[in-house]
Amino acid sequence: MRPIAATVTLFLLLPAPARADWHHREAAIMGTRIAVELWHDDPAGAEAALAAVIAEMHRIDELMSHYKPGSQLSRINQEAGAGAVRVDPELALLIARSLEYSRMTEGAFDISYASVGYLYDYRAHRRPTDAQIRAALPGVDYRSIEVNLAESTVRFLRPGMRIDLGGIAKGHAVDRCVRILQNRGIAHAAVTAGGDTRLLGDRRGRPWVIGIRHPDDAARVIARIPLADAAVSTSGDYERYFDEAGVRHHHIINPKTGRSATGVRSVTVIAPSSTLAEGLTKGIFILGPERGIALAESQPEVDAVIVRDDGRVFYSKGLEPPGDE
Repeated sequence: MRPIAATVTLFLLLPAPARADWHHREAAIMGTRIAVELWHDDPAGAEAALAAVIAEMHRIDELMSHYKPGSQLSRINQEAGAGAVRVDPELALLIARSLEYSRMTEGAFDISYASVGYLYDYRAHRRPTDAQIRAALPGVDYRSIEVNLAESTVRFLRPGMRIDLGGIAKGHAVDRCVRILQNRGIAHAAVTAGGDTRLLGDRRGRPWVIGIRHPDDAARVIARIPLADAAVSTSGDYERYFDEAGVRHHHIINPKTGRSATGVRSVTVIAPSSTLAEGLTKGIFILGPERGIALAESQPEVDAVIVRDDGRVFYSKGLEPPGDE
């Protein structure tokens, strides 16, 4: 393992397109930056594909955003404590998959963290009191979320429960968009939503290059990973946070404590799908280096990079740099 003083996040190192056959679009959706780049022989076909991706991102945001009062997710939070709420099968299935990741991570990933998480406001530098956390914590328990896939319903078995799909919905959206591109015959593309990226094919004979960068200096690259046909997700304590009296309060909440997870600065996961990569990233963050790396290595085609709060970097076996022990 190699100690470094920097934490990491992830971004695509994309050179400017050399030819007009690479087409690109960006938008602000789902509270983050959406970016699509694809290769297409026909400019009109490329524009249609880009528009389809952006439309799909908007559709999923309308369905799954907890910020939108009219979304089905908001209706679940408003009504599921009183009885089963019928929702779109896509949403029910994603919630069921979230519960699978909760079991996989021994509860470290838990969409019901929102029962406490909604009390934080990082822009306003507001956090809940100890008493508020104690009162809200009983609502954090993924085992008390009941999903009936046959009926497409969701029900909460405890009072005061809320869910938030912010830790998996972007990955799901990226996967859906990649499927749209595949159905249109596109073989080379990259779709990004915040810290989640899915790479379709390679970059026309060359790999896509993922950069691991210093979190405080976007111009500093400390490692590069060549990839093709893979998904990458990163989470760090520098994405949404505020510092108070030497303590960093950030958006990755430990479901057991109702407070920001400690001991880790950043996690990057490489997996076959963005849904899996994003679902594992925050769970691994909360599990910590030893248990997190063990979890990554227990999953087929999954790798992880974890940066501990002292700057030490941990790699799963598939990513260990030459010379590391």
